[in-house]
Amino acid sequence: MSTHRILSRLTRRGLLKSLGLSVAAAALATVLPHGAEAAGDKVKVAALTFVSSSPLFIAKERGYYEDEGLDVEIEFFRAAQPVAVAIASGDADFGVTAFTAGFFNLAGKGAVKVIAGQSAEIAGHEGSAILVSNQAWEAGFRSVDDFPGHSLAMTQVGSSFHYMAGKLAEARGFDLDKVDLKPLQAVPNMIAALKTGQVDAMIIVPHIAKGLVDSGAAKTLGKVADYAPYQLGGLFTSTENVAERRDMVERFVRAYVRASADYNATLNAVDAQGNRVFGPDTQPVVDIINKYVYPDKPNDAGVKAGAMFIEPKGRFDAADIAEQVRWYQARNLVDASVDPASFIDTSFVDGGFSVTAAR
Repeated sequence: MSTHRILSRLTRRGLLKSLGLSVAAAALATVLPHGAEAAGDKVKVAALTFVSSSPLFIAKERGYYEDEGLDVEIEFFRAAQPVAVAIASGDADFGVTAFTAGFFNLAGKGAVKVIAGQSAEIAGHEGSAILVSNQAWEAGFRSVDDFPGHSLAMTQVGSSFHYMAGKLAEARGFDLDKVDLKPLQAVPNMIAALKTGQVDAMIIVPHIAKGLVDSGAAKTLGKVADYAPYQLGGLFTSTENVAERRDMVERFVRAYVRASADYNATLNAVDAQGNRVFGPDTQPVVDIINKYVYPDKPNDAGVKAGAMFIEPKGRFDAADIAEQVRWYQARNLVDASVDPASFIDTSFVDGGFSVTAAR
């Protein structure tokens, strides 16, 4: 155990003040090898400033990384694809975001491995919302079945937004080719286009959707999970990290899963009728999430509305991830040679969770 990790635990338990820093340091010197690293293993994580990234924030603020001897820095991006690229290039050690065609192509080349779950679209829980612009609503776009002949904003071709639109088309029996897909590169561009009526619709995470609907900037048609539940995202790392720094990866996953359990217990708890309930332990978690998602103006309602389901043990639906690969391959967006079994690694957590069974 690193000096930093032990000092961190002593600090949280109020022991350094009573012992005196010099006494504690002297005591540590008798149990630690000469030259033990004080700061812990430095780790960089790539993510989006979404509520679905919350386990990362909780683990950092509650010292779970420190408990595992890790010094974690979180770097934020504006779309999912750059997160995957950061891991593959070695610019970051871990990524947490939605799966995309680009991610699967990188994984198929042996660059990254999925090691734990992130958010999932599951009926009965908060999830990605289907929004339409006020202009499109007034013109009669009132149902998911009305998508043909209308435009849909997304970040990129092959993005999770593209996949969700495709699954909606399959679920409702309309032709996706009759929807005008508009790749706008980044989520802020999607929001701006919807608000100004430059596009008719978009699919977006719930904390953003709530703000747009509550402010009167858009209308909602429902949730993706009501039509097409699926494993939206995951935690992944480089293949090199799994092979050469497995102990570090195991420690990171432990901290991440510990935080996922906190998130689930405080933001995904439901009563006998299936309604979400918030207890006294919820607000401290909401405060942590606000620090990262709404740093300028805390938004408790937005955090709670954006609390998508995250499996408390870090599990993921491996079969559903494989189905996503097949969908992209059928549209020539993922190379036919990509084998999901080559990059889905269930040795860190049990990957047996089923999004369909959880409906």
